[in-house]
Amino acid sequence: MPRDPDRFPLDDRLRMQHMLDAAGHVVLFVAGRSREDLDRDVMLVRALMNAVQEIGEAAARISDVGRRRAADVPWGQIVAMRHILVHVYWSVDRDRLWRTVSEDIPVLIAALQKATADWPLPNLSPSPG
Repeated sequence: MPRDPDRFPLDDRLRMQHMLDAAGHVVLFVAGRSREDLDRDVMLVRALMNAVQEIGEAAARISDVGRRRAADVPWGQIVAMRHILVHVYWSVDRDRLWRTVSEDIPVLIAALQKATADWPLPNLSPSPG
């Protein structure tokens, strides 16, 4: 469920960054790989599932205001994919996982980069004294 943006004003930007970071890992994981690698490499499958779950977990916590800022992002589909990976992990459709990581993730990265281009990350360093 999206959070109240007035109560958690920095969460949306940070969560979008978490999504970008996990999506960047997906890009690294699939570089030079093919769909057939999912059938041969259980570590690749689990790494991709984990990264896509993380994207979905962060997406589920973006407020309605944050979602409107990135209106091109299919928020509901991302969260639904997370639910499948978490709750139906034993029968994940590897073809669908591959399409997600090879086709959808690059589009997601572009949409999130556009949405956050003029939205700086908050400074989380403790202030002196």
